[in-house]
Amino acid sequence: MTKLLPILFSAALVAQPRLPNGKPNFNGIWQAIGPAHYDVERHMARASLMLRDGPHGPLASVPTLRLGAVGSVPGGMGVVEGGKIPYKPDAAAKRDENRKNWIDRDPEVKCYLPGIPRATYMPFPFQIIQNTNSVFMNYEYAGAVRDILFKDPGPAETDSWMGQSVGRWEGDTLVIVTTGFNDQTWFDRSGTHHSNQLKVTERFTLNGANHIRYEATMEDPEVFTAPWKISLPLYRRMEPDARLMDFKCVEFVEELIFGEHRRKPLPRQ
Repeated sequence: MTKLLPILFSAALVAQPRLPNGKPNFNGIWQAIGPAHYDVERHMARASLMLRDGPHGPLASVPTLRLGAVGSVPGGMGVVEGGKIPYKPDAAAKRDENRKNWIDRDPEVKCYLPGIPRATYMPFPFQIIQNTNSVFMNYEYAGAVRDILFKDPGPAETDSWMGQSVGRWEGDTLVIVTTGFNDQTWFDRSGTHHSNQLKVTERFTLNGANHIRYEATMEDPEVFTAPWKISLPLYRRMEPDARLMDFKCVEFVEELIFGEHRRKPLPRQ
């Protein structure tokens, strides 16, 4: 066995793709697998859509009965280390209310940008474009993008959906600290929310050529009693023609957001 150790060690080194400057090469299209997008905490399978009464009787205006299993949440072991998000009591109550009213409140329904870290584990691929000096991430969902800055410009000038990301290297791990969020994004479809004080520290570590160990630590003193962390693998898309497709979903929600104004225009002055 001891004679095999140098061979195994050399094979592990070969399996780690690197750039000419020696840094790990993250270039490629990646995707998470699993139900974290629905609920980052451990959970049983459940129906996710709240049934409401319509103007003409129970459920008259809500098509959720026709969705059946499509409108449900698959069970998952969770990606939160320790099992539970340390919400403050009032923040936990807001999360529960969000969950009950998910179909009206989830920003994903309206095609708003997903924020970080949710963009990473949505059921859509994303692409990392990297050279020796920069890293850029392009997400299929809603055409979201973010440029990883390696020189800290100071606090973000304004709050935004995707925040301001500043990167650094810790050995072979790419560490990205993102701040400057607005308070509109969720972590999943289950109402897990935050304030504009959110700080997300991500760690990308290659485990061989085709897997990334992804970790993200969330800090928000307005909403959480302590920092909390998620971890999950990311998988390289291996199809010969793997690429990001267009999913510019704004046109899919125009009727949802603006349809009432089209049907009931304001009276002319």
